[in-house]
Amino acid sequence: MSKEINRRTFIKTAAIAGASVSLMPTSLFALRAQQRVKMGFIGTGMRGQWMLWLACKYPEVDIPAICDIDDGMIDSALKILKDGGKPEPRVYKRGDEDFRNMVANEDLDGVYIATPWEWHHPMAIAAMKNGINVGTEVPVALTVRDCWDLVNTSEKTDMNCMIMENVCYRRDVMAVLNMVRQGLFGELLHCQGGYQHDLRHVKFNDGKNPYGGGVEFGEKGYSEAKWRTQHSVERNGDLYPTHGLGPVSTMLDINRGNRMVHLTSTATQSRGLHNYIVDNSGPDHLNANVEFKLGDVVTTVIKCDNGQSIMLSHDTNSPRPYSLNFRVQGTKGIWMVDNNSIYIEGKSPEAHKWEPDETYMEKYDHPLWKRFSDAKNTISHTGHGGMDFFILRAFIEFLKGADPVIDVYDAVSMSVISPLSEKSIRLGSAAVKIPDFTRGKWKTNKPIFGLNDYM
Repeated sequence: MSKEINRRTFIKTAAIAGASVSLMPTSLFALRAQQRVKMGFIGTGMRGQWMLWLACKYPEVDIPAICDIDDGMIDSALKILKDGGKPEPRVYKRGDEDFRNMVANEDLDGVYIATPWEWHHPMAIAAMKNGINVGTEVPVALTVRDCWDLVNTSEKTDMNCMIMENVCYRRDVMAVLNMVRQGLFGELLHCQGGYQHDLRHVKFNDGKNPYGGGVEFGEKGYSEAKWRTQHSVERNGDLYPTHGLGPVSTMLDINRGNRMVHLTSTATQSRGLHNYIVDNSGPDHLNANVEFKLGDVVTTVIKCDNGQSIMLSHDTNSPRPYSLNFRVQGTKGIWMVDNNSIYIEGKSPEAHKWEPDETYMEKYDHPLWKRFSDAKNTISHTGHGGMDFFILRAFIEFLKGADPVIDVYDAVSMSVISPLSEKSIRLGSAAVKIPDFTRGKWKTNKPIFGLNDYM
């Protein structure tokens, strides 16, 4: 996920989007093949509800089953399906493990998983072992062993696990990808990305304020505060690397002619979450005694086989504006997202001076965005500025027989950065090798993302 969606925001956005979608051409949701697809949903919280709402726009998509343990979220999901003209599904809600009954009993082409992080791996494994392809929210796994388990199970069952990394489809990112492939930056040298997002109001949420807030988490927390904050208590590393890594992986042809070889990670001291508790509820609040392991800023540097470096940043506990910190630098120029600036040697008006990237974004707008955009920019109302539209569409196309544009090897390569960064920090920022999950196939695999015309 990118920015979190709370209940009031979801309802408001869905209403606006619903009105906008009603004005969209029907071809927006018309897929290449008209065969029907049966998709189940595991997890019907805020993120699951949004993607469920979007899936309802596809007439070929049947949703025969959903799974969750929260009756309130289930009720909201059922209303979305009803409003979307879909039949009422079978509901699996008898405890944490009832998803196993769903994937064992239902005839599904795919499942969409939108649950707390620690459940992504076991749910994906169960689905693939029952002959069901998987689309899961990020990350796909929390340990190196579980990453290998996903690869081995995928290869054994011939099912795929696609990570739903929507930022790969961000409009400016895809325009830059287009520039990279057309040689505008020359040979790439260095890329940056990261998750820099003040989530203190999400990590502490008592449910009293629909926009988040309070200083409660765990059993007393609401929504993501029930589970997400605990990771900051127990872990110190880049907990959410895929938003920054996914887009630059496509530019660097990771797993398709290139691979990540090793990384080092460094964390600052942990101050933000403790200070937030004290500032909002005072030093005597019980949670003021909680020791948080997660450093406020975690920096990871990755070395690639073809020579490039990647820098990732994780910064969610400090007061700051939202940024994914993208930077793409090559032998002929550089692009930076935070100031929307670009410099191309020999093309920029003034030497050694930035210029706005606006004209480049228009000129190199990716063909996918050109195809689905219109004068009213209605696609921007389909979730996260249109990114959700593209990632869900890619998953549905895959279920219909297309090659997965983001496959299980991409999923684990993005996700494994998290446990490896934890290991590097434990070892005093030592270099840690990154496994080759493709077992050498990266040398002959060809780039696919953003190149096929089926989108």
